[in-house]
Amino acid sequence: MKNQANKFEYEPSQWVPFRDKKEINRILKIKREDIEKHSNPDFKIKVIPDADVEFIMIADMFRRIKHSADTGEKLVMILPNPCPTYRFVARLINACNVDCRNVYAFAMDEYADENGNIAPEEWEFGFTHAMMKYFYYEIDKKLRPPKNQLTGFTNKNIKNYGQMISDMGNADVCYSGPGWTGHLAFIEPDAPEFQGSLEEWKKMSARICTLSPFTLAQNSLHGSFGKSGNLAAVPPKAATIGPLEVINSKNRLDFHSITVHGTTTAWQRLTTRLVLHGPVTPRIPESILQTLKTDVYVSENIAQNIEPDWNKGY
Repeated sequence: MKNQANKFEYEPSQWVPFRDKKEINRILKIKREDIEKHSNPDFKIKVIPDADVEFIMIADMFRRIKHSADTGEKLVMILPNPCPTYRFVARLINACNVDCRNVYAFAMDEYADENGNIAPEEWEFGFTHAMMKYFYYEIDKKLRPPKNQLTGFTNKNIKNYGQMISDMGNADVCYSGPGWTGHLAFIEPDAPEFQGSLEEWKKMSARICTLSPFTLAQNSLHGSFGKSGNLAAVPPKAATIGPLEVINSKNRLDFHSITVHGTTTAWQRLTTRLVLHGPVTPRIPESILQTLKTDVYVSENIAQNIEPDWNKGY
């Protein structure tokens, strides 16, 4: 008879949004060499050096903006948290004298207070503020599109935000990357505002939603909030696009490269495997990308095998 003394079985905490232990254990075993394999040929996963991830996003944005200028075609983009990466796109635009008059951009999400009031553009910790600061105002004045062609969430437009994108013919490209919960934009798996069957969920448009405690923890480590774990600094709700806006986009690029300041510690290592190879379910919002034409870029650091490191403590 086997010794059962070393067995210790338990269920994941009720706070964990996806709790299927069988699936989680399967996902944990996916090796670096198998991450790129997927049954959907339109869902293209590529593992690349960590340093290349930012460059690919910069190059893709610039290529699309340059094409828009050369052809006169309208370009509609859904942009995630506009980190300083966007400054490099602006510098390329300025250096190459690219006219952005045909560019339209929509912020993917924005913070909101406990009553659902959306942070104004002037709030320095907000995503719309960052989109304007790091992207729009970095572009030479003579090359910028009209300011009203860059749109963020407001209390006035939240009910029509998805329709505004739809009225533009839907987004030409949507850039994304998973949060700790597997959220896409701020579409949280456990938010009461995004509950329903998979088919119902796929039809949900932009709205205010409640942020997961895990998202509060993740974002409390952002530079804007002092990188200090100040949970109280992160607003409790957010405005976000819905699954419908992502599904209706003509192209999608998804990036997986978040670590703790360049170390090998990364909450995204498991989340990436769930998103790319787990079940397609609202409990893992980014998993919907598996069913869509999507180009996915995973850094080597995130792709590395998941295994204990007994020499590492906190």
